[in-house]
Amino acid sequence: MLERLFKLSEYGTNVRTEIIAGLTTFLTMAYIIFVNPAILADTGMDRDAVFVATCLAAAIGCFIMGFVANYPIAQAPGMGLNAFFTYSVVLGMGYTWQVALAAVFCSGILFVLLSVFRIREWIINSIPLALRTGISAGIGLFLAFVALKNAGIVVDNPATLLSLGHVNSHQVVLAAIGFFLTIALVHRGIKGAVLFAILGVTVLGLIFGDVKWGGVMSTPPSLAPTFMQLDFSGIFEVGMISVVFAFLFVDLFDTAGTLVGVATKANLVTEDGKIPRLNKALLADSTATSVGALLGTSNTTSFVESTAGVAVGGRTGLTAVVVGILFILALFFSPLAGMIPPYATAGALLYVAILMMSGLVGIDWRDITEAAPVVVTCLMMPFSFSIAEGISFGFITYAAIKALSGKGRDVSLSVWVMSAIFLLKYIFAG
Repeated sequence: MLERLFKLSEYGTNVRTEIIAGLTTFLTMAYIIFVNPAILADTGMDRDAVFVATCLAAAIGCFIMGFVANYPIAQAPGMGLNAFFTYSVVLGMGYTWQVALAAVFCSGILFVLLSVFRIREWIINSIPLALRTGISAGIGLFLAFVALKNAGIVVDNPATLLSLGHVNSHQVVLAAIGFFLTIALVHRGIKGAVLFAILGVTVLGLIFGDVKWGGVMSTPPSLAPTFMQLDFSGIFEVGMISVVFAFLFVDLFDTAGTLVGVATKANLVTEDGKIPRLNKALLADSTATSVGALLGTSNTTSFVESTAGVAVGGRTGLTAVVVGILFILALFFSPLAGMIPPYATAGALLYVAILMMSGLVGIDWRDITEAAPVVVTCLMMPFSFSIAEGISFGFITYAAIKALSGKGRDVSLSVWVMSAIFLLKYIFAG
């Protein structure tokens, strides 16, 4: 049955290899079951319910990716998108988390339509590499800022906006240890490095009395506080429309980049550079996002950590299915997830930030018309505390600089359209 479903022999793999690959991938991304509830709980959402929604959305996404697209790519609520959901849309713009979930649901439906009608290729190909790189790196900076804030390393200051926190406090010291430990374990090639660092810092928190013991396993908590709690009342406001598109674009670029990277590493790309069954893979991602919103979590997306499973031999959807099963089993570890303090996840956020910012090496810094929009995009995300504003300013800056530099022909129609929409938003919305 497994051979018929996943064509194991055709891809030169077997059940044992796929199971090991699935376990490896899960260990590298299991931190999301602790980090995602911690971030979304800042909106007022029930942390236990978000934990359940995270595990279920990840499992559903993995199952669809495995059974339908037959790719060894795992899915879960994405980093960056969850921070945008919490700190930009809810805390920054003042929307309720119920309205934010509705925006996530709508972005998933739009993603489905883009995949079905094959508009996705046109959008991805027409957005310049500089902007795509700037968006990814900007999200990295945004996550780094959130990590420093959660750890108490940077605090607000009425005179200077920001200043250094009490660096000799327990939480700052433990956050720093978590970051150092994460990087050291990753460098040594330890599978599950991020997860082990989070758990290690939590144990230190227990020792110092900052964390209260809540147990390790129990029956899964109720999903009721977040299940089907979407509120569409504010979805057609000008500000919320831009939020929906921000969710869509970030998810689209993130998914496309991950699919290309993982497929290339797994030697699943054809001779002409195309990815087989790409549309099915994108449908898996977009469907999981919409279902995840109904359950009560931010956008579900493909995880670049899937390359860890590919590196040990994962080649088919069975790898993703194994990851999905492990996320189901993780539902029974809710007390452990509830004990994780914010400073324990700071190291994970900083590590992900480093990964997301690494793409800046591909920017042509000698061409100032390419470099300037990237820098503006990167800086505006953390300084405006909004991924959406960073994207908006990035598009406007790119189009304006190219036009004034006599390079207007380098700007695609989609960039002109998006820049005009974002500009009109600022003119009429203030």
